[in-house]
Amino acid sequence: MSTERGQERGREPGQGGFRLDEDATGSLGNARFLCEASALAYLPAAAGRARFKDLLGLDATLFSVDNTQAWLAADEANIVIAFRGTESPATIDGLKDILLTDAMNLLVVPEGRLGHDLAAAGVGARFHKGFTDAIAEIWTPLAEAVEAEVKRQDRPVWLTGHSLGGALALYAAWLLKRRFIPVHEVCTFGAPMIGNRAACEAFNREFAGKIFRYINGRDPVPKLPTMSLVANEFLHVDAERLVGRDPVTRLTDLLGAVASQAAGGLLSGGLLDQAWSTLNAEVSNHFLDRYREQLRG
Repeated sequence: MSTERGQERGREPGQGGFRLDEDATGSLGNARFLCEASALAYLPAAAGRARFKDLLGLDATLFSVDNTQAWLAADEANIVIAFRGTESPATIDGLKDILLTDAMNLLVVPEGRLGHDLAAAGVGARFHKGFTDAIAEIWTPLAEAVEAEVKRQDRPVWLTGHSLGGALALYAAWLLKRRFIPVHEVCTFGAPMIGNRAACEAFNREFAGKIFRYINGRDPVPKLPTMSLVANEFLHVDAERLVGRDPVTRLTDLLGAVASQAAGGLLSGGLLDQAWSTLNAEVSNHFLDRYREQLRG
């Protein structure tokens, strides 16, 4: 059912006028709603609860374990799970190791119960260890709460997140499916790559027409993780949607002179620090406010 139908049961839309429409999967209106939810995910508990209610008309609860946070927000028509990205939505400093320095060492077959669920992606599927560790921290209490919401009333489940939060939203979609909870749509903003080709192909099969990955052309984060400029094993899932008017630039275009110094296309040693400094110079293109502005335009 759409949010409009939910209003028939007395639920009013939030003051922001944003709405989700179940029948318009991949629509700009849905993207705007989920982008706002991704922005609210950065708020602390008390402020976040108030803003989810006022702006989006959703009753929201924050789940926080160590360095991973997610909001479960719902009304009578929809269930929204919004993952927080990096500690601040206006910096990528904390992502250096998981996106650049240790990137290839972190492409693994996850272990444990969660690893078993991800291994269902098939032989050869590899995932980013940093992302799987992050979702593992929060998954049990969050998944149990989502199951309770679905059992209370079956509604479309939407997942979203900015930056690292977008990667976690994709992992959560897969893990929910393993719990037989259907996912209606996954919408990410400035998200990094999550795994190798086998992993991404499995996601594309399972969620065909349900993933919408928004990027700003010069945003450096969607071009990561990598240690190599030419043979990166990480890939993106479908489908990419460009916001703004800037064309998508390659990693080598952003790194410029640094890329020309990479032996065999491999960043190492002092070049990693130089590369990170160059990427940070483009950080304004990663800000969620930039995505919000471009979606509104």
